[in-house]
Amino acid sequence: MNAIVLHTKALLDLDKTIAAAIFDEVIYPWEALPKITEFIRALGPTLPAEEYEQRGEEIWVAKSAVVAETAYLHGPLIICPEAEIRHCAFIRGSAIIGSGAVVGNSTELKNCILFDKAQVPHYNYIGDSILGYKAHLGAGAITSNLKSDRSLVTITVNQDRVSTELKKFGAVIGDNVEIGCNSVLNPGSVICRNSTVYPLSMVRGVVPPGSIYKKQGEIAEKIAE
Repeated sequence: MNAIVLHTKALLDLDKTIAAAIFDEVIYPWEALPKITEFIRALGPTLPAEEYEQRGEEIWVAKSAVVAETAYLHGPLIICPEAEIRHCAFIRGSAIIGSGAVVGNSTELKNCILFDKAQVPHYNYIGDSILGYKAHLGAGAITSNLKSDRSLVTITVNQDRVSTELKKFGAVIGDNVEIGCNSVLNPGSVICRNSTVYPLSMVRGVVPPGSIYKKQGEIAEKIAE
């Protein structure tokens, strides 16, 4: 495993997000995180009026999305068609929520991109992170986005050390990843496509594609069915 597994196209299907253009000039997906706010401000006014409505300052919501009255929405924000924002969701801004995605009860979002059909349905925190197509977080699973010493986040893949140049960076969760209940993804975690993380896990670093993360130092390859 080398740093190529961290490249955007190795982790994410860019056909499954309204935000594909934000990744045009980046190699690693986390390089898009500082661009989210301005990207939404540019894209929002161009969204078709027959499909989206503006519900406040810099907030664009698809007419087919279902948003609970008790949900808190703060811009800049785009909620795509058929998304579901449930009771007491807390969206702090700079968020793009993909088509058919689910943001659930007491889940908090901040500076993040949820690809189409991503699900964070129960008591999740998603900050400075990117969730791929059909990624799913179990109840209570969170992304921790700030190191205790406030230093810049780095990622190590074997002997390769990649600096993100970011102080706040939670996780990149690839397409079709399953994160077990009450797991914590430490700053700079990258969970590659089609992998599973056991419940109650403390994840740091990179989980290879098609893997089962049981605990630190114990990662098994999934057996093809």
